[in-house]
Amino acid sequence: MATQDIIDALAGIAPGSALDGIRARRLQARENAQKSYLSLFEPIDASDFSLVERAAVAAFVTGLHGETPVATFYREKLAASSGGAALLEAIDAEIARGRTSGPYGSFPAGPLSAENTAGLIYRVSAASKSVLGTRLVAALEHAHLLVFRPRDAASADMKALLAAGWSATGIVTFSQLVAFLSFQVRVVSGLRTLAAASA
Repeated sequence: MATQDIIDALAGIAPGSALDGIRARRLQARENAQKSYLSLFEPIDASDFSLVERAAVAAFVTGLHGETPVATFYREKLAASSGGAALLEAIDAEIARGRTSGPYGSFPAGPLSAENTAGLIYRVSAASKSVLGTRLVAALEHAHLLVFRPRDAASADMKALLAAGWSATGIVTFSQLVAFLSFQVRVVSGLRTLAAASA
């Protein structure tokens, strides 16, 4: 049995509804978004980025966006993952510590420097480090950077992931996962807003 379309499920889109019809007009985009979800969260090989790590990063990233159906889904996914329930309290604490608004950061010297904006430079708390472990600590800090300070990302940040035990393949998949989650949160929010407006 095929996995239900995740965006449809999170946006509350019923088969045959007006929004279902709208999404059907962009069938390739709909199918590609679902394929992205499956490749990231139901992979054939999770050796470079474990399923529980994926769920923990997803719960953290979507939780930074506030209380949404997407955040609830990934929090429940983490709770259901092998070893995930033990991480929930630390992930919740880090979401609370990491919430901010953005994006912010610094542009290279030039005309855009006028738009430089200071903001939170997030670091995992000492209390959570022992629960999360070295790999997840590095992952959460890097995920926060990608969500709120993408223009500040530099090679040193990649080296921090490598030093924490991430492989090059794992870092690529991790980056794809964070980008997908940001896309998914926005799409689901837009579809739910559209549904509410047409109700």
